[in-house]
Amino acid sequence: MSVKRKKAVVIGAGIAGIASAIRLRAKGYDVDVYEANSYAGGKLSEFVIEGFRFDAGPSLFTMPQYVDELFLLAGKKPPAYFSYRKLDIVCRYFYEDGTHISAWADEDKFASEIENKTVDTAKAIKAFLKKSRNIYAITHHVFLERSLHKLGTYLRLPTLMSFLRMPAIDPFRTMNEANSSFFKDSKTVRFFNRYATYNGSDPYRAPATLNIIPHLEQHFGAWFPEGGMYSITKSLVKLAEDLGVKFHYNTLVQEIIVRDAQARGVLINGMVAEADIVISNMDVWFTYKKLLKDQLPPKRILKQERSSSALIFYWGIRHRFPELDLHNIFFSENYREEFKAIWQDGKIYEDPTVYVNISSKYNPDDAPPGCENWFVMINVPSNVGQDWDRLIAEARTNIIAKLSRNLKIDVEAVICTENILDPRSIESQTFSYCGSLYGSGSNNRFSAFLRHPNFTGKIKKLYFAGGSVHPGGGIPLALLSAKIAVNSIR
Repeated sequence: MSVKRKKAVVIGAGIAGIASAIRLRAKGYDVDVYEANSYAGGKLSEFVIEGFRFDAGPSLFTMPQYVDELFLLAGKKPPAYFSYRKLDIVCRYFYEDGTHISAWADEDKFASEIENKTVDTAKAIKAFLKKSRNIYAITHHVFLERSLHKLGTYLRLPTLMSFLRMPAIDPFRTMNEANSSFFKDSKTVRFFNRYATYNGSDPYRAPATLNIIPHLEQHFGAWFPEGGMYSITKSLVKLAEDLGVKFHYNTLVQEIIVRDAQARGVLINGMVAEADIVISNMDVWFTYKKLLKDQLPPKRILKQERSSSALIFYWGIRHRFPELDLHNIFFSENYREEFKAIWQDGKIYEDPTVYVNISSKYNPDDAPPGCENWFVMINVPSNVGQDWDRLIAEARTNIIAKLSRNLKIDVEAVICTENILDPRSIESQTFSYCGSLYGSGSNNRFSAFLRHPNFTGKIKKLYFAGGSVHPGGGIPLALLSAKIAVNSIR
């Protein structure tokens, strides 16, 4: 006599939704994933225009072990689905005085590069990276890999040991205060302050605990997925389908069905899809406001400050730039004013820090011969009703002027195609409230504890995964959120 398998529904085919589906399937559930868009990946998607292929969203790949883990969990060999290579140079940095810094993956070469290009020493760099490594050692098994909202987490000896070492994670200073104590040169301080933007935060307010991030990049490395970032999505969808997960695209979930304080399924086109487990990969704000209208929302969490957003120009470039690499940063001269504009004024600074990603450097087919595909991004405030058309036009002018000045070429003259993604379209396309990239901001020393948990005590059998819940946004953390959510199932 066959035993009927339990049924699980995942709302949203973002990277955390796909990972949740794989983990649920490995636990023996029949899994259906419902996605409102016609494609999987959420922010981690792609598009092609006039021969140029662009990864639409996240462009930096770190900690690939969390992707590999999903294949191993399913009993598959990762290389059969997905391959990647480590970068020798993580990123190239450009400053207005003509200084160019290459962030070498090799720690000794990186420390020497900083010493040769700034007034700071290799010894100071190594001391900072040791501090970053220590923060990771203290926190990763507590804050990154377990729920902070379950008593069992705090009853473990490693957790108690971590709390005894709490001052060592530097929660009482801001990132900028900590970094300014390590380094004398503003170039170096800006270099390490920039890591706050990896989860949409302000280095002049965010706790120095976020100095864990350089270790994630420097120690674990930065990688390039063969075929581009979207190959992560494609490989995980293929794995999920091979395991029997069913994806339903162009299918908008209207409501999470709750009976007797328990999730029982979802409503789609007026029909109920019953389920034993529901995982929402939708932004937690929209989950409550759109799918749980009859349930009392967690008002304090939904009112938290949102993370920053992004303005992205996708430019096809009729030129090749040998001085540029896969990842490139052009720094603002006044970093503090840039973040003041974003976080206090709700504006875009006139001299923004510009990130340029060029995947055709490693995947030549992403652009026609003699051309490059530029993903050009700046950090901007979340959408609270600004005049974005005006702000975008002004920002475009300032970005082109900055790049032209640094690269000594008229960039406007070599742009042959253009697409734009702004906070409004980020919100409408990915259901990210206010267009924020990482849900709640992390500008508070207790922000790790204030994020929405991966479950709710008020509704049984309902779980949450993705960048808007614990442990936060970015590809590795989104994958970890799926792991924590599925491991929370009882």
